[in-house]
Amino acid sequence: MWKRIDHQPKITAGDGPQEGQFKELGSAQGPAMPHPLALSEFQSFPVFEDISHHIKEVGAQLVKKVNAIFQLDIIKDGKIILQWTIDLKNGSGDMYPGSARLPADTVFTMPEPVFMELVMGKMNPQKAFLTGKFKVSGKILLGQKLERVFKDWAKI
Repeated sequence: MWKRIDHQPKITAGDGPQEGQFKELGSAQGPAMPHPLALSEFQSFPVFEDISHHIKEVGAQLVKKVNAIFQLDIIKDGKIILQWTIDLKNGSGDMYPGSARLPADTVFTMPEPVFMELVMGKMNPQKAFLTGKFKVSGKILLGQKLERVFKDWAKI
């Protein structure tokens, strides 16, 4: 027959942590992001800013068409040096530096020169992905919708 055993000790007044029982934790390290003032040092920064302005102008239409959140991780020597999020799922759309505030549907990881070639239309995204120029995690097929957003921006 089963017998219930109560493993929870009874707590009485004064049963708190003892002096020195816990060590104090330092502040958590943030993502590998440069200081905001250093953003302008990146070749892709003006492109990200311009795309951001485009999204602010036509974001509501894009949210209806795309309905996804994309995170772009720009890497150098295997480390993330820059992150941007394109939110075309909520409100009237938004694009901001940093990791996604809500879970991203698709995360792209690529070096900055590859991003520049993709966004300027000099490189075919499907061929670049298949040859390993960049990595995608999440819903890979949503990348085609992001490609259309970049093409619409490039027409301006």
